[in-house]
This record gives sequence, C-alpha cells and structure tokens, in this order.
Amino acid sequence: MEKKNKEITSRDVDFAKWYTDVVKKADLVDYSSVKGSMIIRPYGYAIWENMQKILDKEFKKTGHENIQMPMFIPESLLNVEKEHVKGFAPEVAWVTQGGSELLDERFCVRPTSEVLFCEHYKKIIKSYRDLPKLYNQWCTIVRWEKTTRPFLRTREILWQEGHTMHATKEEAKAETLQMFKIYENFQRDYLAMPVIVGKKTDKEKFAGAEETYTIEAMMYDGVALQNGTSHYFGQGFAKAFGIEFLDKDNKLKTPYQTSWGVTTRMIGGLIMTHSDDNGLVLPPNIAPYKLCLIPIGKGEKVEEMVNLLTSKLDKEEITYQVDNSDKTPGFKFAEAEVKGYPIRIEIGARDLENNKITLVRRDTLEKIEVEANIDVIITKIKELFIVIQKDMYNRALKRRNSMLYEAKNYEEFKDIAQNKNGFIKINWCGNVECEDKIKEDTTLKSRCIIENEKVDGPCCVCGKEAKEKIYFGKQY
Repeated sequence: MEKKNKEITSRDVDFAKWYTDVVKKADLVDYSSVKGSMIIRPYGYAIWENMQKILDKEFKKTGHENIQMPMFIPESLLNVEKEHVKGFAPEVAWVTQGGSELLDERFCVRPTSEVLFCEHYKKIIKSYRDLPKLYNQWCTIVRWEKTTRPFLRTREILWQEGHTMHATKEEAKAETLQMFKIYENFQRDYLAMPVIVGKKTDKEKFAGAEETYTIEAMMYDGVALQNGTSHYFGQGFAKAFGIEFLDKDNKLKTPYQTSWGVTTRMIGGLIMTHSDDNGLVLPPNIAPYKLCLIPIGKGEKVEEMVNLLTSKLDKEEITYQVDNSDKTPGFKFAEAEVKGYPIRIEIGARDLENNKITLVRRDTLEKIEVEANIDVIITKIKELFIVIQKDMYNRALKRRNSMLYEAKNYEEFKDIAQNKNGFIKINWCGNVECEDKIKEDTTLKSRCIIENEKVDGPCCVCGKEAKEKIYFGKQY
C-alpha cells in the first residue's frame, strides 16, 4: 500500500512515533495540563461508546446489573486485604485535604473497587436467596503511572469492572470463564483482533486473586498488549471482610467472588493491530461511522444522489459522515483515510453521467465502481462490511502467527528474544525462579499458560521436568 500521508511517521521506521502521530492526526485525543492524563476527543470517545454499548448488552444478557461505587476509598478500608494493597501501593493516588481541612484519614482515589464492593456485599448478602450478586461498574480509576501513552498507559483510565458473589466455588469459576469468553469473542468478532488466551502465572496474577485469566493481543510490532482479564478470587476477600450467608442447610458459609474488566486500552490495541502509514484503520463492526460520503463538485445530480443515499442509510441504521467542506477532493480523501472510515463513497458529477459511483475500501484502498442505484449501492456496502471485517482479522492473524516462535532450550530462547519480536512458546517447570531468570536475562515476561497443550520436553530454562506450555514476550 502506497504511503500518502507525509505527516505520519512510517510504522516500520519508528513505531512509537507512528502511534502518537496516528492518535493525534485522527483526532482521537488531545493533551492537557493534567500530566499523565488525556482528553479523549469526540471521535475517540465514540469508539469507546461503541465498545461500551456492545459489551454492556452482553453483560446484561448474562444477568449482570450496573452499579456505581464511590470514587474515594478510606485507607483503613483499602488495608483490609493486605495482599491486594501490596499489589497496588506504588500506583495509589492519595487525598489528604478536603477544602481547607486536613483529613483525619487519607482517602485513595480508587485504583480498583474490590474493597468497596466487599463492604457493600457484607451489608446486603445475608442468605443464599441473595446470591448470586452480579454487578458491573462503568467508571474511571486512577493509577499513578510514571510513563504514560495515550490509551495504553494513562493515570486516569476509563474502564468497566465486574464484581460478583456466588454461593459455590463451581458457580464462581463458571462466571470467571463465562465473562472471559465474552471478552475473547468481542475482540475477535468486533475488533478483528486475534488473541491468545490462558491463565497468568502466580507471579503475574492479579493481587488477591487465586486465578487470573488473560487476553494477550500481539501488536503489529510483535509486542504484547494485555487486553482484558478475568479473576477468580475464591473466598479471600470475603473472609477478610467477614461476608457470610445462611445456606439452605441452615449453616453460615462464605461466598466465592470474581472480578473482570477491560479498559480504553482496547482502543490502543485496535490502532496498533490494524492501522497503517496513512492513518487509522477501523473494522466496520466497531467503527463509529462506517461510511464517509464525499461529494465531488457541485450540481443537482450530485446533491440528489447524496440526499437519496443518506436517506436510505438512515433507514438502514448505517452510520456515516458527509464531507461537504470546500476542501479539495484529494484533501478530503486523505482526511477520510486518516480517520479510518471503513468505506468512503466518492460521488462525482462525471461518474454520475456514466451511472457510476466509486467505493474505496480503507483497509486496502481498493477502488470499486458501482452502479449509481441506491439498492445496488446498499447491497454492495453491506457485502463489503462483511468482507473487510473478515479480511482485517485474517491479515492480523497471519502477521501474529508469523511472530510466534518455539524454543526447546535456553540458548535458543535467548537467541530468539534478542533477534526477533513476538511471542516465544516454551516448556516450563512452573517454578518462579525460571520465570524470574527469563525476565532478568531478556526483559521478557510471561504472557499466559497455554491450557490443554501437552509438554513435549524438559523445562526450557532449567532442564527439569516440565509441567506446562507457556508464552513469553515483551509487553506494553
């Protein structure tokens, strides 16, 4: 694909600069005086709104209800579950003064809301009839990141966090995996992103969790992005908070808990998986505007075709933008490409004289002439949406697979880590010492344990008996 936009750095020359250029040129974010945070511009927020709408519908299908918790957490409440606090302590932002008064107790700005939910659950869960509790919250959190990048790592994060309580271990584990599957399907079917899924190691699991399941996406440059997690907490938090319920056998029991979440980080993943040197590329299933109509020249025929087409698009509930600005056609085309609209429709007087209009696919920039008939145009657009969505996924899958490696011994592992970008699969003994050694020697961290794949040799690192297969890779 020919590079046309000279204001965007080539992704093969400087991937970090390319990413920032695309985010800014596509008008997704802006910077402010609030260091480490970002202004999400209307177009960027529209992508997040689509993600919210789709996921929220899936959550509610499975019986979950939305709730809103406070933004502030008293220090004494945060300290109830020690392991959890230890995991977040370096990133907590503290409030020490309200108005002109020093506070008697510090409040943290929530980095996550487990303790708030637990405090609430202790009040409302009394009987087995009160279970399960299936709650979700759409909100912002604060984590005091030292190095920030738009969408990927910011101090203030938009996200959703599900928190549920169950009468049995089996129900809680089923919930953990059910929500994990919803995330996996969403990333495949809407974001066109191939992902690797599995369980985190004990070292890398969420603070306070018994098990953490992770969605690992690989970006264009071969670096991993953790794009969603689902946690099984067991009874740890519930016991710490003294949450109990009277079961059917008239005995007091402790419930089992889960938590799961995704963030605006998915927008960063979307950009770094699909976009190119001309700007943003969005899959049709998640794009806020699926079409950009560009009238070329003036005249009754052009205006009439635009009006007929937009009227039909409204009826079909297909989102679009019309560029009626006085800019040149070339400028309009380039702007549509930067914005990543899946299809642009060029409607010119000369083409209409020949009973034609032109459709341009954003993912390939292929031009397709179509009969200037509204029904024909709509049919072709719908066909292209399906094809583009599928093609984008398959291209991302092909690239991802080209950067998956396997190492049988440690020298081979270090050679791949030093010379190639991507994920490296190994046999692993399960010991944290080997995990730490890899990080110390190569900076690579474990991504996820591969479930249901048999080991076929000794541990790649220490040579002892291997227990499981695992992926390692660099991460954002």
